[in-house]
Amino acid sequence: MSVRPESLHCLVTGASGYVGGRLVPELLDAGHRVRCLVRTPGKLRDHPWAPRVEPVRGDVTDAASVRAALRGVDVGYYLVHALGTGRDFEETDRRAARTFAVEAHAAGVRRIVYLGGLTPHGVPERSLSPHLRSRAEVGRIFLDAPVPAAVLRAAVVIGSGSASFEMLRYLTERLPVMVTPSWVHTRTQPIGIRDVLRYLVGSAGLPAAVDRAFDIGGPDVLTYRDMMHRYAAVAGLPRRVVFPVPVLTPRLSSHWVGLVTPVPAPIARPLTESLRHEVVCREHDIARYVPDLPGRPLPFDEALALALRRVREAQVATRWSSAAVPGAPSDPLPTDPDWAGGSLYEDVRELPVDASPAALWQVVEGIGGDNGWYSFPLAWAVRGWLDRFAGGVGLRRGRRDAERLRAGDSLDFWRVEEIEPGRLLRLRAEMRLPGLAWLEMHVGADDAGRTRYRQRALFHPRGLLGHAYWWSVSPFHAVVFGGMARNIAHAAAAPHTGAPPAGRRRHAVRRRAPRR
Repeated sequence: MSVRPESLHCLVTGASGYVGGRLVPELLDAGHRVRCLVRTPGKLRDHPWAPRVEPVRGDVTDAASVRAALRGVDVGYYLVHALGTGRDFEETDRRAARTFAVEAHAAGVRRIVYLGGLTPHGVPERSLSPHLRSRAEVGRIFLDAPVPAAVLRAAVVIGSGSASFEMLRYLTERLPVMVTPSWVHTRTQPIGIRDVLRYLVGSAGLPAAVDRAFDIGGPDVLTYRDMMHRYAAVAGLPRRVVFPVPVLTPRLSSHWVGLVTPVPAPIARPLTESLRHEVVCREHDIARYVPDLPGRPLPFDEALALALRRVREAQVATRWSSAAVPGAPSDPLPTDPDWAGGSLYEDVRELPVDASPAALWQVVEGIGGDNGWYSFPLAWAVRGWLDRFAGGVGLRRGRRDAERLRAGDSLDFWRVEEIEPGRLLRLRAEMRLPGLAWLEMHVGADDAGRTRYRQRALFHPRGLLGHAYWWSVSPFHAVVFGGMARNIAHAAAAPHTGAPPAGRRRHAVRRRAPRR
């Protein structure tokens, strides 16, 4: 029985995240109307599909905003989870799911679609990792609710930018010989992101009587060791040598993954813990309603090849880091006129630039990733390593796109909070800090029409430790921030002077013609 090709009004939660950001255009292409519930609607502004959706500000833990977002909706997609928000994330997940289920029923929603995790057969729920246990509980909440639900359960998702793919990619590429935890021998059933999206879209039109969970996976059942060997073969690398040892616990191996890959330990740990038990699909009933096409689901090697091609062609639509860890609702912004909440420290640099505003903006928008931060590379590298050791994201997240930024993008250990093309780039720090920090870069002109660059670093301390932190690092600001401003100005003028930009990383700065 196939699903009905019917135009529906869909609400997507988590639209700024990895799966949600890819699901939205698929729903639109299928002829559905889409509304997106997001904390910060501005993060959707630069997506190519943004003009075609209705953004609604809200949070899944807030009943009033969920109620408003679900009004008139046929299908609600639940693609959020509280992992990384603190030790009580299971309670947050539980409360949010119950809120969504209650409000969906009150609004007359016809179906809830939830993407959860594949759980091991025969393992008591109490023995599961907190991550899998919470995913299972959320799925059960939706299945126990009055609104018919489709709970899709996936194991490892393979796609350009997914956390699982990035972990596999960096472990395999950077470690030709590796000592690994025993979980590399655990069998799992990976699935390509294209098939996940196909099942999610198809679930919108399931018959009303269908109220159940579906296991979704690709055609290959592999150990993690198999996946590393297969990745090396697809990527054209020599065969990797793997030595499993039993002493590496999930906690230790998550720190090991955090040091080697861009995936920080707090995200790596639930991924590695999920690999302790075998997770293999026990049924493929979803094909009764969303029929498999020829060659689908994609074999593992083909899913890898597609993901690698997207990475090499810089066509990664969303990344695992697309979803930011939310701050408290009371967190101040650098645009706030009154700082009643405490002190605001500033470091401001301004200087003329012997280049056009377009040339200067080209350098500003290209900052970070392989292009570096234009000052004292060792200092930035050390700060990134310190952040990694403290459990932060470090510098290895890089950029989604080597040339273009959009609101919500992760950029090393920053997040693009605001971008006004040609004029302003505001980054919000996501490294471990005793306070909140921003870095603003402005492109403008003086009264005589000459190009000017203005750079502002801001820090809002939390407690005495925050004040001590600012004053302890302020002596280095002249080197780090002062050098950064000078080198950015120099890089912008380089096409005119022929001089190379100073203070960059060993990678060449990629240039492009200014967009018209």
